[in-house]
Amino acid sequence: MRRQAFASRAVTGRGVDLDICFACHGIWFDPFESAQLSPAAILQLFELIRKQDDPPRPLAVTCTCPACHRALSLTHDFERTNRITYLRCAAGHGRFTTFMQFLREKNFVRTLSPSEVNHLRAVVSQVKCSSCGAPVDLSRDMECSYCHAPIAMLDADAVGKTIAELHASQDARSKAIDPAEALNGLLAGAHDEPPDLVRGAITLIMDAIT
Repeated sequence: MRRQAFASRAVTGRGVDLDICFACHGIWFDPFESAQLSPAAILQLFELIRKQDDPPRPLAVTCTCPACHRALSLTHDFERTNRITYLRCAAGHGRFTTFMQFLREKNFVRTLSPSEVNHLRAVVSQVKCSSCGAPVDLSRDMECSYCHAPIAMLDADAVGKTIAELHASQDARSKAIDPAEALNGLLAGAHDEPPDLVRGAITLIMDAIT
């Protein structure tokens, strides 16, 4: 992992030092670190994530806490209306969150509605879960049957709205990010590209495999 400093919401000026693994596309958060990130820091992390072209290295079957070396527990949670998962230390030392789950946590990515899933089924029969890599049969399931991650999408509207909210919370000096450019960058490494009807919805979070 590589430690990198980010700006904090705290008025004291003390930053947030995050441990980021670019090989496995994950972030280790000590307690409350995610909530302490300033809007500018969230945008900075978003930029780092969208520039990752290489596929993530598979996670170990059992991941351990860097502080106490106990096995981390898979945890299901909610952030706004999004369901998120992460690996949590039972002793309270922190949690490991993948890049994709961070995007869900910060509302760059949203869960597909039933009608959107039906549109997706018309063009794709099976997708690959970005959380655990398991195949998801769309004719039968609306979530991964292994890790229970819901089918989610990233589109220009979601990216644009979240970026606008973050900029509204940040100083006027913050550098603006073009939502269309950001979306294209995130989709650049997709293996298969479904038709325009669902382009931007699937290739980032669920890679089409059939």
